[in-house]
Amino acid sequence: MTRRVLIRASGPARPGQLAGLGRALAHSGARLLDINQSVTFGIVSLEALVGLDHDSDLEGALSAAGGRLGLDVQAIQVGAEDYHRWSVQASQPRLILTLLAPHLPAGILAEVGVLTAEQGLTVESIHRLSGREPLDGGVPGEHDAIQGACVECWLRGDEIDLEALREKALALGAVYGVDIALQEDSIWRRHRRLVCFDMDSTLIQAEVIDELARRHGVYDEVAAVTERAMRGELDFQQSFRERMAKLRGLDESVLAEIAEQLPLMDGLERLMSQLKRLGYRTAILSGGFTYFAEHLKERLGFDEVHANELVIENGKVTGEVREPIVDADRKAALLCEIAEREGLVMEQTIAVGDGANDLKMLATAGLGIAFRAKPLVREQARHSLSTLGLDAVLYLIGYRQGDLEAA
Repeated sequence: MTRRVLIRASGPARPGQLAGLGRALAHSGARLLDINQSVTFGIVSLEALVGLDHDSDLEGALSAAGGRLGLDVQAIQVGAEDYHRWSVQASQPRLILTLLAPHLPAGILAEVGVLTAEQGLTVESIHRLSGREPLDGGVPGEHDAIQGACVECWLRGDEIDLEALREKALALGAVYGVDIALQEDSIWRRHRRLVCFDMDSTLIQAEVIDELARRHGVYDEVAAVTERAMRGELDFQQSFRERMAKLRGLDESVLAEIAEQLPLMDGLERLMSQLKRLGYRTAILSGGFTYFAEHLKERLGFDEVHANELVIENGKVTGEVREPIVDADRKAALLCEIAEREGLVMEQTIAVGDGANDLKMLATAGLGIAFRAKPLVREQARHSLSTLGLDAVLYLIGYRQGDLEAA
């Protein structure tokens, strides 16, 4: 009859420990069923589940090996009932919970523990994605690193009410000033290939139509309409035409001046540099204007642009745009068209935006991220990011800062 034993070994990490324990297991005739090892702050922790089909002094061999290797070794008998329970847990769906903030207060860990326990979730693993700056204070990272702190938790559970969990996580994050993202783990998570962005207030820290209106002396009128549209209170196409009409007569030279002064969103240049290096296709899908989107394409290397084309006659803005208008439906459709053209499944797509007219695109993408969005959009989007720069999108894809620096 097979005897199953859980081996736990810990102590200061040094070379040769795995080899020594492996030889002790082999000498005892053990079969390796499962194994996990990690080193944190110089302390190694190893757990191995082994099977024995005959009597042997496994415990004695491990104790002797541990003494030579500077490890505290335990051997725990595993009954059939416990083994079955572990097997069932291993087959349960995995969730990825990501914590992001300029600094992570220690209290958030306790709250996350309570939240996951309420949902019957087991915390399987916790690891840091950000660099080695202190998680609860200290100096920021290097200039070329993603700023802020990020910790990723792997969760297991069955019959999870994911929407209820997201709602509670959003409320918890608001209390602590922490972004909490929840994703269902899948083979596609680290194999996304297409990232589509809104432009205004996502790639740039401005609403271009408001800047045009300011230069044309109609800012207050246009800004009021823009705000209502971004909150989802107005139909986008109607509000867009209304705002455009107020720009009639604006001199074309103003467009060039504004394009040269576009304030980029913090983290954008780092994000684009990494996405291009990693082979992602990038696109701007904007309800703004091609004039400015093309400027960003040239400056940052986006692969394609889909936005609204201003009609200009005799050097003046006419207040009209060429059809079709890029609205919420058009953004979602463009995302699907690009993915199909590139031979991608939707799970491989990412969309990032801030407004109500981005919600359909965010819902269509495999990973939809509301970035520094209005409350309505944060509540309706599956994921939101508000505390860090745009390059923190890399953490939600699953990249570690160390991996990015080493690549």
